[in-house]
Amino acid sequence: MPKLDRDGVGIYYEVHGRGPAVLLTHGFSATGEMWQGQLAALTPHFTVITWDMRGHGRTDYPDDQAAYSEAATVADMAALLDAAGAPSAVIGGLSLGGYMSLAFHRAHPERTRALLIIDTGPGYKNDQARDGWNANAIKRAERYEAEGLGDLSRASAEVRAASHRDATGLARAARGMLTQKTAKVIESLPDIAVPAIVIVGENDTPFLAASDYMAAKIPGAKKAIIPAAGHAANIDNPDAFNAALTGFLEGARLAEPA
Repeated sequence: MPKLDRDGVGIYYEVHGRGPAVLLTHGFSATGEMWQGQLAALTPHFTVITWDMRGHGRTDYPDDQAAYSEAATVADMAALLDAAGAPSAVIGGLSLGGYMSLAFHRAHPERTRALLIIDTGPGYKNDQARDGWNANAIKRAERYEAEGLGDLSRASAEVRAASHRDATGLARAARGMLTQKTAKVIESLPDIAVPAIVIVGENDTPFLAASDYMAAKIPGAKKAIIPAAGHAANIDNPDAFNAALTGFLEGARLAEPA
């Protein structure tokens, strides 16, 4: 599969299927491999684009910390749509990927046909709460710097499915992409005017309240709770997840007829 050259940074991506575009973005320390269980359900009706974010998996791990940011990630997403010949797409992701999907919509509402927000938080209006999140992100960076990849066998399912060359990119991504600078994303929720679904695993306790908040703040948003699932709802219970996802897409008339 190809790499997209973004100012000297090679972005790994894959394109599967036919029909309207769906761009799926993975969570922090996962890779695009986490979406393998969704391809069979989506590719008969959609062109599915998966990718590895900067510092992750098969994408480059630039040495420059400044190469890792929310803005760079959103620009990567737009460039991926261009590379796939997609003027617009259904934009979705899990955890950090869901947050970046919201950030993409804020920057490019005209390129967003719908939003899939999965086991995600929208950021913080409160500076103190954001500082606490950022402190934890920096601790994760420091752990990767000190210990390398370590033992990922106890990590969430989407992380266990990932393969990284080393931990340097993850550490920089934690510092530059996992940390948050402003409240602009959470403040943008009431302005979302495209179909949206908020999906969360019933056992993903840290993200249940955030999912309720987003479902209430995004006008007309649907919500789906995936039973017997944790943070990686699409992997923990793929049948229920795929049913919720395809039901939403069909209900919003986003799928191409067979």
